[in-house]
Amino acid sequence: MNFSFFKRKKAITLHTIAFYNVENLFDPLENEGTLDADFTPKGVKRWTTHRYKRKLQQLAATISEIGLSASGCPPDLVGVAEVENKLVLQELLATGPLKKVPYDFVHYDSADERGIDTALLYNKEIFKVVSSQAIPLVLDGSNGLPESTRDILYVSGKLKGEPMHLFVNHWPSKRDGTLATEYKRIIAANTITGFMRGIQKEYPNANYVVMGDFNDDPSSLSIQTLKRSHSLYNPIEKLQTPTRGSVNYQKSWCLFDQILLSPNFLTDTKGTLTLAGADIFDEGHLKESKGKYKGSPFRTYVGSRYLGGISDHFPVYIQLELK
Repeated sequence: MNFSFFKRKKAITLHTIAFYNVENLFDPLENEGTLDADFTPKGVKRWTTHRYKRKLQQLAATISEIGLSASGCPPDLVGVAEVENKLVLQELLATGPLKKVPYDFVHYDSADERGIDTALLYNKEIFKVVSSQAIPLVLDGSNGLPESTRDILYVSGKLKGEPMHLFVNHWPSKRDGTLATEYKRIIAANTITGFMRGIQKEYPNANYVVMGDFNDDPSSLSIQTLKRSHSLYNPIEKLQTPTRGSVNYQKSWCLFDQILLSPNFLTDTKGTLTLAGADIFDEGHLKESKGKYKGSPFRTYVGSRYLGGISDHFPVYIQLELK
């Protein structure tokens, strides 16, 4: 895609905020302290430099297109999940159309045993980072010992001068069963709401953006717990149908990827950012084109079998209009 097309429309100023689980963006190196041996050239997945570079190209092209048709430019903020380290983020931002956007990122290494983290990509000309930290998610495993999992990334900053507090999440999976793991995601929700209470003491009218792969649908108790705490609004919720979602599991659509907002973004006050729309970025080239999984996200791997796709999730995004 030609960068000359990335021109923000003058008639309307839209700012795109996206979230994308990029499905195991590992470098091909074996790194100490993480269980990443499968993602090496000699590992089970035969993860070569060629395959890695191909994935970077595909992800860079996809990210650059999110919300582009309405805003005229790539997203200003992108939360990402399943990135291994700073190196893969640096190489992603140096790839294809992304290298022409003034992006930087916020990332912390988490305690996740697989070494997959969350991060925030941001356009330095639009968003200014004020502070950031990794919020540990404290869980006890079945053996009573602390469970290693992803931190919650918190970033405070200003988008076109308007302060906001962002949380990027990748909540514990349902691998051991929905009901057996539900408490973990509720703890994650309560961890965020507790952190928000601290923010409220200093900033009573704080703007919140909570995004992530929550491994739960909008109707789940964990998401409802998160919504109720600070009257958050979930514009992604209305997008879920039996034939549409952000991830497809056993031929059923789920909407695990969501972006929730504080009610401040629902006003029409002049000079503020107001919600203009929300969508799932599920363009045709991101989907399986044939077979029994036609229409599902075109993933990189199924088990150890390489398919060459981009991710097993579709990105989701919102757009804010500067009134």
